[in-house]
Amino acid sequence: MWSEPRRATGGHAAEGPAVREYDVVVLGGGPAGENAAAYAIAGSDRTAIIVEPELVGGECSYWACIPSKALLHPAAVRGAASALPGTAELVGDRPLDAEAVLARRDTFIGRDGGSPLPDDSGQVRWARGAGIDVVRGSGRLTGERTVAVSPADGADGSAATLTARQAVVLATGSAATLPSIPGLAEARPWTSRDVTAMTAVPGSVAIIGGGVVACEAATWLSALGAEVTLIVRGRALLGGAEPFAGALVADALQQGGPGRRPVRILFGTQAYEVERDAVAAHAPGVAGGVPVTLRIEPSGHGGDGGSAGTVSVDELVVAAGRRPAVDGLGLDAVGLDPHRAPPTDAHMAVPGVPGLYAVGDVTGRAPLTHMGKYQARVCGDVTAARAEGRPTEAPRFQAGPGHSAVPQVVFTDPQAAWTGLTVARARAAGIDAHSVAVDLGAVAGAALQRDGYTGRAQWVVDRVRGVLVGATFVGPEVAELLHAATIAVAAEVPLETLWHAVPVFPTVSEAWLRLLEAARETGVMPAP
Repeated sequence: MWSEPRRATGGHAAEGPAVREYDVVVLGGGPAGENAAAYAIAGSDRTAIIVEPELVGGECSYWACIPSKALLHPAAVRGAASALPGTAELVGDRPLDAEAVLARRDTFIGRDGGSPLPDDSGQVRWARGAGIDVVRGSGRLTGERTVAVSPADGADGSAATLTARQAVVLATGSAATLPSIPGLAEARPWTSRDVTAMTAVPGSVAIIGGGVVACEAATWLSALGAEVTLIVRGRALLGGAEPFAGALVADALQQGGPGRRPVRILFGTQAYEVERDAVAAHAPGVAGGVPVTLRIEPSGHGGDGGSAGTVSVDELVVAAGRRPAVDGLGLDAVGLDPHRAPPTDAHMAVPGVPGLYAVGDVTGRAPLTHMGKYQARVCGDVTAARAEGRPTEAPRFQAGPGHSAVPQVVFTDPQAAWTGLTVARARAAGIDAHSVAVDLGAVAGAALQRDGYTGRAQWVVDRVRGVLVGATFVGPEVAELLHAATIAVAAEVPLETLWHAVPVFPTVSEAWLRLLEAARETGVMPAP
């Protein structure tokens, strides 16, 4: 449905679709698209429109970040309660109340008991309140600053052409990929969308993948009572992190715990065929009741070993990566490869195509919601400055492709959080990189948080410059430690300066002091 913009112009030609003109046209209504539009027109009379074929708020709000964390947090709270005398006796070995956990998840994604889809009306109201028009449809580039819009199925309105005075912003996100395994597509596996939106917990689940989505899904499914098998091609989980992070997460998943089933992990293994009866054509996210069988074999990745045989489960989740959502965007109309992520410069502009920008997962640069929003803020500020004739050379107008401090948290139990470079990547970049590490369980604040606290913190230090270039924390609730590390890496704060940033006693953040002491003891930071 169209709403009247503040200053849209144009009308109906004698033939063909309506033509409407805006200052900014954004394709994709997820967090990145919302931020790009809002920042581009803030405090002005400029106009913007978001073209979104599904729900305003995007993948993160309804099928990724928000619902997954809603499913994970009850398990984390239960784990903490089970590790403390006085509360452990209250929770015992009882599993989570799956129905209550799923119902609470629904409140966060705007889905009531009678609706199969989330409700995005709140997000639409926000957009229109910010002066952003919204249309349900798919947008396709037809030339510079020109977009053809086809209404989404069931949406009001007709085809239209949008032209942009200032910018067209691509913010279409990414889509889950399915490996080319015979029988996989026909078996109707779940993707991340389905497993976060599930309406009932399957008795048994196989997950193909060993990355963030696979590890988080294994955590909440096992905590909700499912028997989970992870099928991992390589020899470790969380391949983008320091090796110890994936190892600690794997150990915790395999051990299970009070109210949480142990997860079976088949490293060095791949599925080469999938079979499921055709009657399993059930709705996504709804347990089908028809088992799926995977035939597995050693993958040959990461050394010897691997498993062979069959795995039969109630449901199959594919968490084998995502790709930029560029299909149907019409990139070839502006001279770009229609099958690849559009290239972007420090302003998030697409080189060689005037007025075209891209932000978020569609760029392939850092597929994380917070990074997409960051890129969108840069894009919006640049667009506004250029519209007003202001310079854009200041650092705040630039999001370099090699941004030094990309933070990421995996909300497993224990959590894994990291920013900047790993030791291996730092050395590959020619940095004189040295690591220092401490046992988080030996920090007073961590020991007070729960009995048997297990975790590790590690820094990667550029010894020549005396600054942090990376940091990794693994342990319960370590996500809250990460932002300080992100600031230190992004701002290149010298270790000598960090020595005077005193952590509060007794908190887990006292690990910063222990890491500085370790840096002195090993000579990474010279003693006074």
